[in-house]
Amino acid sequence: MFDDNNNLVEDQGINGFDFDGVISLGIYPGPRDIIISGRSFEEAAHVNKILRERGINNAVYFNQMPKEGRKRSDSGIHKANTLAILMSNGVVIDKFFEDDEIQIKEIKKRHPNLPIVHVKSNLVEK
Repeated sequence: MFDDNNNLVEDQGINGFDFDGVISLGIYPGPRDIIISGRSFEEAAHVNKILRERGINNAVYFNQMPKEGRKRSDSGIHKANTLAILMSNGVVIDKFFEDDEIQIKEIKKRHPNLPIVHVKSNLVEK
């Protein structure tokens, strides 16, 4: 994780959060946690606006695939890859909050030992 001066802080775990189905339902990250959204970079302005309106100023990683044609599994692969990059740079991820079973499977393929909090709700359409 990084401190307020962008210095790497080791051995201080953080949590990762999905946006749709987790943060959108009111489960908010702590001040140092990260958001890895399956949404496309094309939707960044919309998502960032919602986050700021809720007082959430955490780092957000967006899917680099275009919105058109993107599958739920693609979003899970994006999240797994982003987690891998962060971990390879010394970021300790304690757990990841996710609501989508397909995306959980993709994350677990790459990170079988990462605890995932499966947020279950009927409020978000899959």
